[in-house]
Amino acid sequence: MINKLTDKITKTGAPVVVGLDPMLSYVPEHIVKKAFEEFGETLEGAAEAIWQYNKGIVDAICDIVPAVKPQIAMYEQFGIEGLKAFKKTVDYCKSKDMVVIGDVKRGDIGSTSAAYAVGHIGRVKVGGQSIAPFDEDFITVNPYLGTDGIKPFTDVCKEEKKGIFILVKTSNPSSGEFQDRLIEGRPLYEHVGEQVAKWGEECMGNGYSYVGAVVGATYPEQGRLLRKIMPKAFILVPGYGAQGGKGKDLADYFNADGLGAIVNSSRGIICAYKQEEYAKFGAEGYADASRQAAIDMINDINSARG
Repeated sequence: MINKLTDKITKTGAPVVVGLDPMLSYVPEHIVKKAFEEFGETLEGAAEAIWQYNKGIVDAICDIVPAVKPQIAMYEQFGIEGLKAFKKTVDYCKSKDMVVIGDVKRGDIGSTSAAYAVGHIGRVKVGGQSIAPFDEDFITVNPYLGTDGIKPFTDVCKEEKKGIFILVKTSNPSSGEFQDRLIEGRPLYEHVGEQVAKWGEECMGNGYSYVGAVVGATYPEQGRLLRKIMPKAFILVPGYGAQGGKGKDLADYFNADGLGAIVNSSRGIICAYKQEEYAKFGAEGYADASRQAAIDMINDINSARG
């Protein structure tokens, strides 16, 4: 799957992933109203509104953006109905030939990690059948439990040719409370980055590993260093746009081949119609606003990576 991701980035010229992280307050009123008329003010009604909202955005961006990243918490808040909307979103994006990165941040040990891996990027045995439950192409993984927590995921990556992005240096302001702590004179994120590179050596695609890393756009100096530590790891870059990251800060996240990183924007794209710059599209044109915001982001990122 890492080969497909690099191919689609090359084909579209867009090292960009759109975070499908919907809150009900993001959804235009006309979509919410229709969903509530059909299903009532229920969890099912909320999930239907989110699904229709996602579908409109995906239809508008699928030809220019190679990947999406649905954050599962935004769906879990609506219970089982929300998870159904998550699954419908994953399947719909894949039907449009988009790469799907499930932002699930799982991590445990032994059989628990194996179950997470099977549920999201693998296959579970049901009688005589082998079924892919959520069937994302990549997922995000927490490395706090070490190799015991990561190996079940890399085992599935090898079997299914799918991938993971491991949290290394996250974009949030308090990330340094743990990630910047010095161990043997070096910050923890450097040690994690080195381990990501080692884990990835056994899971190689054509040029990049199935094992990637999450490094926030809000920490460009750390990103520059981690790019050198993990030369074969694809970097998923959150924190662009709403969190303050800018294209000009991201040149060093990419390798000399112009690849090696994919930059995420969530609210900046899916809520574009609420921004002054794109207000002309109106709520009815929310999907067109998202498309224009994606185009503007692509141009910004490409100007930085040359």
